Amino acid sequence: MDRKRYAVIVAAGSGARMNSKIPKQFIEIAGKPILRHTIERFLAMSPAVEIIVVLSDEYKDYWKNYCRRTAFLERYTLPTGGFTRFHSVKNALEYVPDGALVAVHDGVRPFVTTEFLEGLFEEADRCGAVAPVVPLVESIREIAGDGTVPADRSRFVAVQTPQVFRSEILRKAYGQSYDTSFTDDLTVVQKAGFPVKTVEGLRYNIKITTPDDLRIAEALL
Repeated sequence: MDRKRYAVIVAAGSGARMNSKIPKQFIEIAGKPILRHTIERFLAMSPAVEIIVVLSDEYKDYWKNYCRRTAFLERYTLPTGGFTRFHSVKNALEYVPDGALVAVHDGVRPFVTTEFLEGLFEEADRCGAVAPVVPLVESIREIAGDGTVPADRSRFVAVQTPQVFRSEILRKAYGQSYDTSFTDDLTVVQKAGFPVKTVEGLRYNIKITTPDDLRIAEALL
């Protein structure tokens, strides 16, 4: 693969906390912040991916001090997070050239594997845009009035990150005006008229957002 590879790691730009004095991406599991576990997954690739960490201004010094103190991640780009995820990714893309492959990943999803990441980059190189999804395993119901009605779960999937794109596609997509319907990069790219291929994700590629998620992550690590 000739295209240079980048990982845009979007940490919780709002500094969301989980019953903790620090944002969830900085909570330590197995002696390391969740954000570090996530980044190390990309650094384990060969060749290592260029890292872009998107943080709000409020936590930039915290992260830089951690990296300096622990001799971690000596070379990386640190743009400022925006008001929404859309604006955070758009800020990060200022540092990505055309002709590259870009993986946009949640900073609190530390369980992707090197093999899985390599497969996503290779697929994006072939088709231009790819996103991992997993089928729903529980019964689901749709809210209707004051009650609920059953829904066919086979018609739905849960979307994960990283979502990987050719940089020229992603940059064009992020040239659009912000829309409240943008929930992730897949929706941004599709709104711009580009097709996105979905592939099978990893069941344990969880996003750590609740105390229960944190307990599961601790067990997995």
